Amino acid sequence: MEEKYTNIKERLLYFAKNQSIGIENFLENIGMTYGSFKGKAKEGSLNSNALVEIYTKYPELSIEWLLTGNGEMLKYYSNNNAIAEPVDSNRKTKDPIYDIQRVPLFNLEATMGLVPLVEGNGVDEEKVIDYITIPSMPSCDGAIYASGDSMYPLLKSGDMIAYKRIAVERASIFFGEMYIVAVKLDESSTMKTIKFVHQSELGEEYVKLVSHNQHHAPKDVKLSQIAAIGLVRASIRLHN
Repeated sequence: MEEKYTNIKERLLYFAKNQSIGIENFLENIGMTYGSFKGKAKEGSLNSNALVEIYTKYPELSIEWLLTGNGEMLKYYSNNNAIAEPVDSNRKTKDPIYDIQRVPLFNLEATMGLVPLVEGNGVDEEKVIDYITIPSMPSCDGAIYASGDSMYPLLKSGDMIAYKRIAVERASIFFGEMYIVAVKLDESSTMKTIKFVHQSELGEEYVKLVSHNQHHAPKDVKLSQIAAIGLVRASIRLHN
């Protein structure tokens, strides 16, 4: 059970800190200022507009916990139509597991990289479709919807994949693992594709992108053609 803070504003600040949400951005999102959380004002209640914004923008937060301090801070949904599975990995190294994390679901159609930033400072919220809460997973930087059939039946179009961005260099790649790769088409656009990444017979300047669907031929690309790359951590499939 989460620690029981003495008032609603202390619990709200604890939620933001626990979920690694910047306090200033968090308070702006719910229409409040930090002045309402200082001194005597900290002991006051939240207005109805703030509660509506919290409920709308942070649905994973338990309103019962926020108002009373009872129960768990985060909601855990029982949805028989959604299955999240870690992607099989042959790597011997193991990353730390987080009990819970809030991962942005991105629309990356018109971006060069895999984590859209605003002038290099913070995530571009206009590219965030929603946030998904994932328990017991290694750190993830983002998630997207898969498209096409190149990884079928391992992945289907419409599945969500969560990923961790890595450096675009051979030393950071575990060959044979599944990655989302942003391949440069020109100076201002990329194509995002989900593939297994293997070593290439063309030399160390290249990597080979391999589909799970054998009807799609492997393709060798230069490392210099890759704008961004992320290790796929998990896939999420909705069963309607």
